[in-house]
Amino acid sequence: MCNLYRLNTGSAEIARLFDVSHEHGANLAEEVYPGYPGLVVAKDHVRMMTWGFPLVLTGKQGQKLKPKAVTNARDDKLATGFWRASFEQRRCLIPVSAWAEPEGEVGGMTRTWHSLPGGEPIAIGGLWRPTAEWGAAYAMVMVDSSPQMGEVHDRMPVILHADDWERWTTAGPAEAFSLCQPWTGILDIDRTEEFWATRSSSVKPAASV
Repeated sequence: MCNLYRLNTGSAEIARLFDVSHEHGANLAEEVYPGYPGLVVAKDHVRMMTWGFPLVLTGKQGQKLKPKAVTNARDDKLATGFWRASFEQRRCLIPVSAWAEPEGEVGGMTRTWHSLPGGEPIAIGGLWRPTAEWGAAYAMVMVDSSPQMGEVHDRMPVILHADDWERWTTAGPAEAFSLCQPWTGILDIDRTEEFWATRSSSVKPAASV
């Protein structure tokens, strides 16, 4: 599952690429972590939202705990109550330059980055919804990995061809679900020596539903 990605293109450039309008001043940090803001293309706008649907857990004595960010929606869970309304009514595009997965031994995992050849931003299929905790929030849809990606992880984001961007956001649920397929093209894989959790443990295991 993806819990770290980067976008090295600003909101104005993303708006031009996706042919939508954008919120001025929505340029953010290059690396995006769970629970932090990122750029999303939704309703013909590039918007800033929080990455991860909030999952409110209950402590042993019944107290409400701090929400955890659920950053990924498995394709085989899209019909469940946590995701269904968002998949049916609020699909979005998530621009990404590259996403990272951890590799190596526990305690010494490093970042392995995945991107498309040429460095153009990737459009990942996403969902969004308004939340009381964080305002508008979004999550990535995940499918089984391609053989190449499977060297690192058994799941990968839904990468959409440009011809499918509008279908993803406007088609009915059945047609949109047909786009939830592993990427069949070539991926650039960059195995780095950078430790996985280098930002004060900002890269945390996301909650799962």
